[in-house]
Amino acid sequence: MDKSVADRKEKVKEIILALHKGLPVQKAKERFETEVGDISATEIAQIEQELLTEGMSVDEVKKLCNVHALLFEKSLKEKMTGEEATSHPVHLFKLENREIEKITASLKDAAAIKDRGAVGGLLEKLRPIEVHYTKKEQLLFPFLEKVGFMGPSKVMWGKHNDIRAMFKDALLTVERAEDFDRYREKTLDPLIEEVDGMIFKEEQILFPAAIEKLKPDDWLEILKQGSELGYAFIEGPKEIEALMKELRANLSAQSGAEDGYVDFPTGRVSIDELMIILNTLPVDISFVGADNRVKYFSESSERIFVRTKAVIGREIKNCHPPQSVDRVMTVVEELRSGKSKSVDFWLNIKDRMIYIRYFGIFDGDRNYLGTLEVTQDITDIRNLAGEKRLP
Repeated sequence: MDKSVADRKEKVKEIILALHKGLPVQKAKERFETEVGDISATEIAQIEQELLTEGMSVDEVKKLCNVHALLFEKSLKEKMTGEEATSHPVHLFKLENREIEKITASLKDAAAIKDRGAVGGLLEKLRPIEVHYTKKEQLLFPFLEKVGFMGPSKVMWGKHNDIRAMFKDALLTVERAEDFDRYREKTLDPLIEEVDGMIFKEEQILFPAAIEKLKPDDWLEILKQGSELGYAFIEGPKEIEALMKELRANLSAQSGAEDGYVDFPTGRVSIDELMIILNTLPVDISFVGADNRVKYFSESSERIFVRTKAVIGREIKNCHPPQSVDRVMTVVEELRSGKSKSVDFWLNIKDRMIYIRYFGIFDGDRNYLGTLEVTQDITDIRNLAGEKRLP
């Protein structure tokens, strides 16, 4: 690395650590402009990643994330370049952001005149932001992880979850809040600030860094797989369907058996039959190998938890929000060690009861092969009573 670049990065880290210890933001901005000057989005993201590597917790980096963005705002805006190609995933992300900005601007206007009904309606209109964040988590982050760029998935995913919680609270309390001014100050305005701030972080830091680090083939895969998750607030490119048909045809043509069949002790089925059987089961299946990397997931028509093909090869610790990682790894180690044969959880999601089970998978010699996750919507099963027999 060029010495001047390395020196500049060290200066930035010094300022961020000073912020961490209580340096006022305005003082930090003055130091930044005097001691650092211009800096690229990639350098900022790398600095955050280095702070994580050096021991600063994900929560601490996440807390400082908004301050970092404010600190670098002037420098980053001066380094903006031209628009990407219209079919590029980053361009599509930005189109979604323009629609998000329209909603947050309308929310500010509605809040200013204390129009609860309008605020509630606009919050409902903002719901598809979940798709926007999920695409980042399930598509963009895995590709960045594959090139060793871990910071975004550790820090930004945590910020997504903060926004999700704030959004849920804002939507639940808009009608029943007795004091609207307090609701606006404590609930709505902070949500709008975080949503708008996330747009800045994406467009000034995350996307430029991703464009620099990912290859054209990576973006093509992100474009193809993005259609499976859909688009928030906008229509996806028309040509995606043709691209997806081509991808599915290529995947179907691939086979692990020379003659296209798999032999089991209890029978023989074709690759196509096996794939359809697994996808027809009333459960979602995911398999993580002994190396803790995702090897397979089923594609049932109504998956409970979103998966994209970008997750294949991803370390399991990067497949979950930072808040959940320790518990997930504890479960995996319990199964690997044989301490538990299975571990189960159940939770309510959108008024449906979801049952999740984890199984340790071993061969005949008790060598650990991996962990199997089986997820099922058991709402209707719990409501069964009496009997229903064949005629």
